[in-house]
Amino acid sequence: MNAIRVAVIGAQGRMGAHAVDAITEAEGLELVASLGSSDSLESLLEKSVDVAVELTVPASTEANVRFLVEHDIDTVVGTTGWDAEKLSGLEELLAKHAETAVLIAPNFSIGAVLAMRFAELAAPYFDSAEVVEIHHPRKLDAPSGTANHTAQRIAAARNDAGLPPVPDATEIDPNGARGAVVDGIHVHAIRQQGMTASEEIHFGSSGEALTIRTDSHSTSAFMPGIVTAVRSISDYTGLLHGLENMLDL
Repeated sequence: MNAIRVAVIGAQGRMGAHAVDAITEAEGLELVASLGSSDSLESLLEKSVDVAVELTVPASTEANVRFLVEHDIDTVVGTTGWDAEKLSGLEELLAKHAETAVLIAPNFSIGAVLAMRFAELAAPYFDSAEVVEIHHPRKLDAPSGTANHTAQRIAAARNDAGLPPVPDATEIDPNGARGAVVDGIHVHAIRQQGMTASEEIHFGSSGEALTIRTDSHSTSAFMPGIVTAVRSISDYTGLLHGLENMLDL
């Protein structure tokens, strides 16, 4: 079987550098291109790339992914900043490239993906739900894509169960202490030196509480998920949102 030919875009960043090493070492994968911010995507067209891994910054990711789809290159995306409007536009583009797939993954950590799934299962059984995420202070966006995705899944599960809004009597919050609100779920972002990525999902009802926590202590924690996605994406078409779509959960 021929090796999967892989390009990493954003190869000079922390995640990108780890991805380059992981793909180089992974059986069945061949790294054929590693692009930095000053490198042209046009160079990929000469490399017969099967899968691109996009790990740049929110300001660049949409244009990069659209270029890759327009050239029928399956793409694994770890860059955040994909709101509903951008995802809708990408779906429209993918409809014109029926054999191409894009995975937008808020998190490649297997632990984080499982935590989101556990939260989705727990959501219908508790009155209260809030999300706290902690990242290093170099992170550009807040809340994180993982926290947004977690809150959306909790909200959807609560809605399917017919639950009312989470209880909250707050009327005065001039400084935004209650955090962001994603589909009715409060999300709190902490930026702290010494951290990589953590998420706590808090549930509560009368007399009991449940906390689900996942910690990634190094960017190396995300590499098994990236390798899994690269190996699997040829089995799919269209837009996939979340690594869980490639796992048996």
